[in-house]
Amino acid sequence: MRAIKNIALLFAPCLVTLSACSGNDTKTSESEVMNQGNLELTVEIDTITLKAKPFNSDIVSNGRVKASEFADIYFRSPELISDVMVHNGQRVKKGQILARLDMFKLNAEKARQAAAVAQARLDLQDVLIGQGYNPDDMTSVPADVMSLARIRSGLEQAEASYNSTMRDIENATLTAPFDGIVANVKGAAHTMASTAEPFCRVINDNNMSVEFPILESELALLQQGETVEVTPYSSNERYSGRVTEINPMVDESGHIAVKAALNSGRGLVDGVNVRIRSSHSLGDKLVVPKSAVVLRSGRQVAFTFQNGKAMWNYVTTGLENLDSYEIIEGLNEGDAVIFSGNENLAHETPVRITTK
Repeated sequence: MRAIKNIALLFAPCLVTLSACSGNDTKTSESEVMNQGNLELTVEIDTITLKAKPFNSDIVSNGRVKASEFADIYFRSPELISDVMVHNGQRVKKGQILARLDMFKLNAEKARQAAAVAQARLDLQDVLIGQGYNPDDMTSVPADVMSLARIRSGLEQAEASYNSTMRDIENATLTAPFDGIVANVKGAAHTMASTAEPFCRVINDNNMSVEFPILESELALLQQGETVEVTPYSSNERYSGRVTEINPMVDESGHIAVKAALNSGRGLVDGVNVRIRSSHSLGDKLVVPKSAVVLRSGRQVAFTFQNGKAMWNYVTTGLENLDSYEIIEGLNEGDAVIFSGNENLAHETPVRITTK
């Protein structure tokens, strides 16, 4: 029994030592976990130093291209179309033949009307003779008498019908009124021409314009004669133009209609949707990237980097362009403004600047 007590006393210090060692290991592990947790909570960010620099304000809008000069080309007689010389998208020159009608009926009508005019002239002579005038000396007939004689003889009506037929013959061949591009061809050879709708449209694509709205607040930034950049959504081509009209009225949605003439519209289609951009230098401003400004409870907030923490700042922005805001108040020149990694930051969140 005494031997067992001695053995217990002998091993007691070792047990205490093991227990102490085990406790130290546990504390060390807990400390490491906490430190590791702090590292995981630290957000990586990017910053810029706020300073005044040249700032360009951009007016960006959506609009449509319009042809400033176009002509709808009509047939004037419902006759058979004999030839169609153009197709949609074809470029034509002024005076170039677009289409023409079969001339058989029109030529026959011309001959009939010519005969009617000849007969009416004979009847005119009879009327004048009946009133005592010499038909071989028309200059001696008073104007009022001649006017009445022309009506009684039917010459007035006959000449009007003949001139109308001659006009129809002239219009039986459609020609381009100016250089341009053909659109909306609706007739085909060997079909009847319609007089109710145009055979085609000729568009002068060297004379194109763009119509677009701007906000009421942007009116002070845009003036007639200023340059705009136009980019179709269907391509990466860029066109330039100048503002020609600013409608001095604000509509119900707070927009103002603007029109700009393009320097060249080659390659553009009437009605195509485009994006319009106009830049204006506003001098030196305190400017931050748009990504630096976030919304918190409906208010604009920007975070600054101070002593390893993100600091919450309510800000007021002014003008903007495609990628930047003007800062009116809330930040000071020299502040380290966080513009990346700020999506989920709170006040005094631990942060560290990304090393690249």
